[in-house]
Amino acid sequence: MNSPIGFSIEDVQNLVDIRQLAIDKVGIKSIRHPVRIKDKTGEAQHTVAMFNMYVHLPQHLKGTHMSRFIEILNGSAHEISIENFYKMLKEVAVRLEAESGHIEMAFPYFVNKSAPVSGVKSLLDYEVTFIGEITKAYHDVKVKVLIPVTSLCPCSKKISAYGAHNQRSHVTVTVALKDFMWVEDIIRMVEAQASSELYGLLKRPDEKYVTELAYDNPKFVEDMVRDIAAAFYKDARIKSFTVECENFESIHNHSAYACITSQN
Repeated sequence: MNSPIGFSIEDVQNLVDIRQLAIDKVGIKSIRHPVRIKDKTGEAQHTVAMFNMYVHLPQHLKGTHMSRFIEILNGSAHEISIENFYKMLKEVAVRLEAESGHIEMAFPYFVNKSAPVSGVKSLLDYEVTFIGEITKAYHDVKVKVLIPVTSLCPCSKKISAYGAHNQRSHVTVTVALKDFMWVEDIIRMVEAQASSELYGLLKRPDEKYVTELAYDNPKFVEDMVRDIAAAFYKDARIKSFTVECENFESIHNHSAYACITSQN
C-alpha cells in the first residue's frame, strides 16, 4: 500500500533520550563485505572482510542511524589499503555526525612464498585486521597480523640425546605506524625472528632445510617476543606495538604464552 503524498515517517533515532547516558560504541558488528586489498606486488587481492563499525552516541540521542554504516560500505570503491582506510573511518564519523568513530576490518591475506631450496611457490594465508579510531582531536590506525611460525624448544634440545620438540606458534602483532608499511614487511620482520617460517608447499629438500634450520635456531616463547620487540624498536616506521606469541606445545596439553607492549 502506497503512503499518502506528503506523509512523513518519524525518525525515532533522533528522538531525545531522557536517561542522560552516553554510549561509548554503538553500530554494526560481524558484517561481511567483499573488498579488494592492495598488496606489495601492486596487485589487488579479492577477498571478503568482516567489519565491526561503531560510533559514539551522545546522551541526548535515542539511537544512531544503523543503515548509514551499510551505505558507507556499499558506496566505497572496495579497494582498501592502510592509506585509504582512514578515509572510510573519517566518513563514518561525518555521515553519522559522531564525536568519534571506530572500525575493525578483518580479512585473510595471502602471500606467495618460495620454498627455501626448491623454489616452488605456494600461497600462505595470514589473518590481518585494520583497526581505526577517530575523534575530533586525533585519528589512529593500527594493523594487527597473526603470523604462524615454527618454534623449537631450547631446553628440549639441551637435555635430549637426540632431537628436540617443536611446534607451530602463532605470533600476533598489533602496530601503530608513523610511516606507511606494507603488511608483507611486518610479516617478514616477525618470520625472521622465528625458529623457522612456514610454507604452504615443501619438497623433501625444503623439509630437510626447515627442520634443520629450526634445530639450529631454538626459541622459547619469551625469546620470540623479545626478539620481535627488539626489531620493532629499531624500525623508525613503527610508533608503538604489542607482540604476543602462543606456542601450541607438542608435549603438553596447554599453550605457552608471552606478550610485550612497547613503552612509548
